[in-house]
Amino acid sequence: MPGAASNQAGPRPLNPRPIGIIGAGGIVRAAHLPAYRALELPVAGVFDLQADAARATADTFAIENVFPTLALAASVRDAVFDLAVPGDQILTILAQLPPGAAVLIQKPMGPDLETAHAIQACCRARGLTAAVNFQLRFSPNVLVLRDLLNRAELGAIVDIDVRIVIDQPWYRWPFLETVPRLEVPYHSIHYLDTIRWLVGEPHGVYCRVARHPSMPALTDTRSSIILDYGDGVRCSLTLNHTHRGGPRYRSSEMIIEGVDGAARLTWGVNLDYPAGPADTMVPLRGSWFTSAFEGPMSNLQRFVAGEDRALVSSVEDAIRTMAVVEACYTSSATGATPIPPTA
Repeated sequence: MPGAASNQAGPRPLNPRPIGIIGAGGIVRAAHLPAYRALELPVAGVFDLQADAARATADTFAIENVFPTLALAASVRDAVFDLAVPGDQILTILAQLPPGAAVLIQKPMGPDLETAHAIQACCRARGLTAAVNFQLRFSPNVLVLRDLLNRAELGAIVDIDVRIVIDQPWYRWPFLETVPRLEVPYHSIHYLDTIRWLVGEPHGVYCRVARHPSMPALTDTRSSIILDYGDGVRCSLTLNHTHRGGPRYRSSEMIIEGVDGAARLTWGVNLDYPAGPADTMVPLRGSWFTSAFEGPMSNLQRFVAGEDRALVSSVEDAIRTMAVVEACYTSSATGATPIPPTA
């Protein structure tokens, strides 16, 4: 595959700002901080409403400062804030950051599109340079695929198939028992966002979300989604996060076909979170976890420093992914087309 091994990472920030971590949960420990350590980015300190979680995270990564209050965390001068909290907490925290600050917001961009619009308005009113952490865009195999598509090496795209059949350890994130929408905004949003980034905006969505009887405390944990790109492209996502058939039958892949060729990507982290086997496509420099987490922070740092011309996952772009998510739930609630009578 010509040129396939190129463009697997963006450039590092030349003069990085200190990072203020707000939220010290599992994703910060498993992915954010290991990625920042690999890039040698300075971390000013960490804050969490659960002080013991903040202290444990700081101790694990040799971070000197544990902020006792959000106000002190927000007072770090010239910081880039890494906001790693559930979607319903984002807006309140953004309102307390310094005007003009740079902030990386954990997905989703709020629990629904209405809140996403409020987050967008807050960022505009306070002059925040804000991006959403859609890090799958920066996964090495996705960057290779985007490079192939930009060079039209697969020809016109005719088929996109995402298949995620896994046993997701939802218990790792207890707050998910309280969210009204789960599977799409808190996981499969990554695949919707990545497809948007690769091939553009869909015209519409067909979707059905579903619960699982073994997890009565959770809302939807599975979905079937079709993105409508017209009659020339079939785009289908099979998303089952409660697969009980054992490791042999799990799947975590995207296949994209063009008239001149095809590519298959796999993401190992889904198969055995958070370590999992290596991602595949071509020889890769790393995997989604944790290599992809280098990209959003590097891009944001470089953008505020004038080193990058574009902010890859800005709130102005991310809100369109949130609109696709909203359309998924509207479609699911609306229901299927009734089968016409035959007698």
